[in-house]
Formats: sequence, C-alpha cells, structure tokens
Amino acid sequence: MNITKIPAGLPVEFLVGFRNKGDQDFVIETLEASFRYPMDFNFFIQNFSAIIYNKVIAPEQEATLHYTFIPSEAFAGRPFGLNINLAYHDAAGNPFQEAVFNETVQIVELEEGLDGETFFLYVFLAAGVVLLLVIGQQTLLSVGKKRTSRKAVPVETGTNNPNNVDYDWLPKQTLASLNKEKQQKSPKSTKQSPRQRKVKRNTGSE
Repeated sequence: MNITKIPAGLPVEFLVGFRNKGDQDFVIETLEASFRYPMDFNFFIQNFSAIIYNKVIAPEQEATLHYTFIPSEAFAGRPFGLNINLAYHDAAGNPFQEAVFNETVQIVELEEGLDGETFFLYVFLAAGVVLLLVIGQQTLLSVGKKRTSRKAVPVETGTNNPNNVDYDWLPKQTLASLNKEKQQKSPKSTKQSPRQRKVKRNTGSE
C-alpha cells in the first residue's frame, strides 16, 4: 500500500476541483483540513484553518479551489489520517459536506544539506580550533621570554670616578687645573728615586 508522504514544516498545497452537474446553482462555502488518528478517523489530532470561499458555481460549470497548510515538525516520522472537507449548499439552502480527501499520510522530515544543528556544530569546532591556536601562541611567547630573561645581562661600567661627580659642566681650563692638582697630590708624584735622594743629601751636606 502506497502512503502519501507530506514534508514536515513546509507548506503543503492541495487543489480541489468542483463541477456542478445539476440544474441549479451551488455555493461553495468553506474548505478545511485536519489530522485524524489513523486507527480512528473520528479522533481529531490537529485542525487547520478553514478557508471561506462563498463562490457560486452555475450548472455545468467548474471551479478549482486552492488550499495550503503546514504540518508541524513535531509530527515528523509519524502517520496521520488527513481529512479535507468541502462544505457547500444548493440554491434552496440545503447544506452538503464532502470529504474530498480522507487517507492516511506519512509526515516525513526532509534531509537538507546543512541544518541548524550541523551549522552550530561546525561553528563550535572552528571556535575551538581558534582557541587552541591562541593558547599555543601565548605559550610559545611566554617560553621565549623566559629564555631571553635567563641570559646574562651585561653590566655597564662607568668612568674611573670614585666620587661619582659629574665634571662635564666645568670649563676645559678648570678641568685641566683640577687634573694637575690631582697629579701633584697623588702619591706617585711624591715618590723620588734613590738617585734623587742621594743628590739631595749631598747638597745638604755641602
């Protein structure tokens, strides 16, 4: 038995043809659809909106009615009884109702190329990869900084200035005179050779 398949979450369109074979006018009132329990069509599961036409069909004339409804995605994978009812009356006002479709249908879920869950999964994986790359880069930079900090830092030695006095602001003549005084006061200048000492003693005895 072939069961009609209907996609879940997408518009389903039906075209209903009506032909007046009588000798008086008929007035099409409404067209509505509903899901029924497949084992008992008297048990309603979901009612869809009814479309009001109020269209007059003269004898030997035809009309095509258009009806659209959207099955819920929660019904995917389950069979339901689909009932489409057409309500109309004649010129005398006598009401009629006819089930133009009354069969069991299967609600199916269409497999799309990329659904919402798959898209968010890919986004999550891409964010994880980027996070790992950032962590790896930060780790490499921290290791490199530690290695450079362990290297010996050269110590700068200044000029031979025990008092740490800045003489750059003094004129050159003043600096030259200060250097002479330092040389005269230095111990090296006061030391004399043995020959000089001997000459001084001889001159003193004379």
